[in-house]
Amino acid sequence: SGAKQTDIGLAQIILEVENSAKPVTMAIHGTALGGGLEVAMGGHYRVAVASAQVGQPEVKLGIIPGAAGTQRLPRLAGMAKALDMCIYGAPIPAKDALEYGILDDVIMGDLLSGAVAFAREKLNSGELVRKTRDKMEKLEDAAANAAAVEAARTALTKRGRALMAELAAIDACAASATLSFDEGCAYEAKLFQQCLFSDQSKSMIHAFFGERAVSKIPFLPKDTATLPIKSAAVIGAGTMGGGITMNFINAGIPVRLRETTQEALDRGLATIRRNYESAVKKGRLTADDVENRLALITPQLDYAGFDQVDIITEAVFENMALKKQVFAEIDAVARPGCILASNTSTLSIDEIASATKRPEWVVGTHYFSPANIMKLLEIVRGAATKPEVLATAMALSKTLRKTGVVSGNCFGFIGNRMFGPYRREAQFLVEEGASPTQVDRALYEWGMAMGPLATGDLAGLDVGWRIRQEFPQLFQRPGVRDARLEDRLCELGRFGQKTGSGWYLYDANRKPSPDPAVDSLIAEVRAELHRTPRDISNDEIVDRCIYALVNEGAR
Repeated sequence: SGAKQTDIGLAQIILEVENSAKPVTMAIHGTALGGGLEVAMGGHYRVAVASAQVGQPEVKLGIIPGAAGTQRLPRLAGMAKALDMCIYGAPIPAKDALEYGILDDVIMGDLLSGAVAFAREKLNSGELVRKTRDKMEKLEDAAANAAAVEAARTALTKRGRALMAELAAIDACAASATLSFDEGCAYEAKLFQQCLFSDQSKSMIHAFFGERAVSKIPFLPKDTATLPIKSAAVIGAGTMGGGITMNFINAGIPVRLRETTQEALDRGLATIRRNYESAVKKGRLTADDVENRLALITPQLDYAGFDQVDIITEAVFENMALKKQVFAEIDAVARPGCILASNTSTLSIDEIASATKRPEWVVGTHYFSPANIMKLLEIVRGAATKPEVLATAMALSKTLRKTGVVSGNCFGFIGNRMFGPYRREAQFLVEEGASPTQVDRALYEWGMAMGPLATGDLAGLDVGWRIRQEFPQLFQRPGVRDARLEDRLCELGRFGQKTGSGWYLYDANRKPSPDPAVDSLIAEVRAELHRTPRDISNDEIVDRCIYALVNEGAR
């Protein structure tokens, strides 16, 4: 084109390909995501191996496709599918891409020879070679396009607050049907630039690289061997044990699930089934999927077969004496080479491991509630934990589709250690004059999925209460202000959603509403502390709570 190399961007390179007088067939062998798919769409034909995936995941970095992806994809896949791919960023397999028109063929044998054969077939067929940007057939129905755009906006509204990039992706895709190709590309470029320099994009890019950084453990050699995890056992069928069991069976790993009473076991199994049935209603699983997964669970009241499994995960009540008792028991039955894992959220892995004769095989695997949904998995390294055990736990996190993060052995590890000061500050704000609703709303509007007090109700206020009872020295220190409100709520049996009341009242559908009884309790505590309530701004709420997180993270 005569332009300097530094002047040529990806969009221009793709145009050069698309304008080629010689037909170009793109052959995809792995993943064509983001710019990869945009390049592929610049070709005149696209073929891929069956295991390939395509997608436009830019929204996960707070941006949108920037090389005409929002203009070419609707022309190939139609408005509805293009919106879905650009808004949510999920890749799709080759067979689906073929069905939607993104691919022209799936090559079952050797890709190179198959692609060459495909290209020759097209050449010999005499078929008119067309540029992707000229394919407007799937965008001819203006009413259907508008309906797809409106449905996409409605879906984002129902889900909650939309990110800047998600809304920009809708606008850019919509433009493919109402503007010329060149005008649509210019509009996409404008929206791309707005997203690229936004705080949201900078933050999401930071998080993107942060989540990848945690997989690199400096003190763990890259060639550290990992152990196969082909079977598992879980002790405790409560909220956490049930969720952990679902993680294993979702990955096809059979589980022996142990409880101390038949009633508790039945209740846990019923909860697991209910969770799966909810997924069936939403179309995420079939009834056969559910039965196949449930068939992987062996429910039991003893340790039968625990000598055959590769990992035993303890998920009993957060009490050190109980956990040490359980670890002494499994130490006596587990085979050599079996990993002994604790789901403790705060307690010392070293002290738990001291109940065994094999502390090197003990590790913390702290899941977050609900364990079958939340992505984070804290992997807690004890003083004696073997490198192979740590490496296996990290590999297991990927198998279970979790983000594994290695933590040292300190009280609360990382997540709960940071969460404590954050939620404590929220209580202080209520003591000083804010209402629970104001605190939660301020942090929700700032960007949190839930406010800190509502989150406590969801997780169960009694968990922290019992920890504070077991370790008073950590929470009642001379000269350090302590929060009193949640302890008082727990003394009244208000443990949150599971008891129908905590900071809020909950109906049968767990929908919250303010409770005058909580207002009375707050007034009572304020009087005990000699605090005159004052007006507190939303900015103060956000600053104090978020900096509590920041400061504890820095420590």
